[in-house]
Amino acid sequence: MATLQDITEQLQKAVGADSGLGKTLKFDFKGDGFIFVDGGSVTNEDKPADCTIVISKDDFESMAEGKLDPTMAFMQGKLKINGDMSVAMKLQPILAKARG
Repeated sequence: MATLQDITEQLQKAVGADSGLGKTLKFDFKGDGFIFVDGGSVTNEDKPADCTIVISKDDFESMAEGKLDPTMAFMQGKLKINGDMSVAMKLQPILAKARG
């Protein structure tokens, strides 16, 4: 099981110099920490973001590995999106890159 630091580093590599999201994004891992993405910056800060995705770290890992479909996770209530949903829709290529 990946640590918050492992996930943060994977996302930093996937995001590179610019996330291409055009807005800020935060993952809230329900008590297991945060990942904040702003342009090319990926940190563990808990700051206000245009879009916040609330998901357990385990479910995020399954989604990043391609084992959990983001749409199904959303429909099953495993993933909640607060704010600008269009930002979340642009995540797929970043998650695919994070998979490697």
